[in-house]
Amino acid sequence: MWADSSLPLMAIMLWGGNAVVAKLSAAVISPADVTFFRWLVAALLLAPFAAGPILRHRAELGHQLPRMIVLGLLGCALFPYLMYVAAGHTTAINIGIIQTLMPLMAIGVSGVLFGFAISGGSVAGALISLLGVVIVVCQGRLDLLVSHPPNRGDLMMLAATACFALYSALLARWRSSLSLTVSLFVQSCTAVVVLFPVIILLPHQAMEPEALPLIAYAGALGSVAAPLLWMNGIARIGSARASIFFNLLPLVTAALAIVTLGEPLTLPLVVGGLLALLGVVLAERAAKSAAARPVRL
Repeated sequence: MWADSSLPLMAIMLWGGNAVVAKLSAAVISPADVTFFRWLVAALLLAPFAAGPILRHRAELGHQLPRMIVLGLLGCALFPYLMYVAAGHTTAINIGIIQTLMPLMAIGVSGVLFGFAISGGSVAGALISLLGVVIVVCQGRLDLLVSHPPNRGDLMMLAATACFALYSALLARWRSSLSLTVSLFVQSCTAVVVLFPVIILLPHQAMEPEALPLIAYAGALGSVAAPLLWMNGIARIGSARASIFFNLLPLVTAALAIVTLGEPLTLPLVVGGLLALLGVVLAERAAKSAAARPVRL
C-alpha cells in the first residue's frame, strides 16, 4: 500500500523542485531557452519508447493529433514559459502557493466550457483560496492592493496557472486510448516546434554553464519522471486519493525553497498558504460530493 502511495508523493517532490529550478534558472538562462531545451530533453528521452506505439496506433494518433497539439501548447509551452518568466520577479514559495489555485481554476473552466455543475461548496472554497493567495501576493497588507500594483511575477504565475488549469480540464475531457508515453512525446514535440522560432528570432541572454543541470532536472525529472509517476499512482490508488497528494505541492515547494534558496518564511506566507490549501480541500470535497450524488430523473 505504501509503495503505491509513494508514487504520487515522489511526483509532488519532483514538481516542487521545479519551482526551485525555475527560480535558479532566472539568473543563468532565458525563459524561452530553458523551456525549449527542457522539452527537447524530454522528447529525446521519450522517443525510443514512443516510436513503436506511434507506428502501431498511427491512425488513432492522426485523429488525436490536433487535440494533442493544443495540449502541448498550453501545458508544455505556455505554462512553463510563463512560470520561468514569473520566477525572475517573485519567489519560489509564491510560485508554489499560487499554483494551489489550479484545481479550482480547472473546476471553473470545466463549468464554463463543458457545463459541469459548480456547487456552493466549490465557490466557497475558491473564495477562501483566493483570499489566501491575495494575502501572499500583498504580503499581508491588503491596502497594498489599492496603493501598489500587484507583483509582475505573481501576475505571470497566475496566468501560467490558468493555462495549466485549461490544460487539465481539456485533458480530462479529451480522453484517449493512446499511452501516456505517446501523449507526452507528442506534446513535448509541440513545445519544441513552437519555441524553436522564438529562441532563434528573439534576443535572449547567453546561457551560463550552471543552466545545464537545471535543464537536465526539468527535462528528465520534471517533464518525464514526475508525470509518469503521477499517472501510475492514479492508476493504482485512484484520482481521489492522488488529489490529496497534489495539495501538498505548496508545502513541498516552500520547504525546498527555504532549505535550498534560503527564502524567508513569513507569517503572511504561512497564513495565506494555509488558507489557499484549505480552500482547495473544501472545493475538492464539494466537487466530489456533487459528482457522487445520484441524479434524479
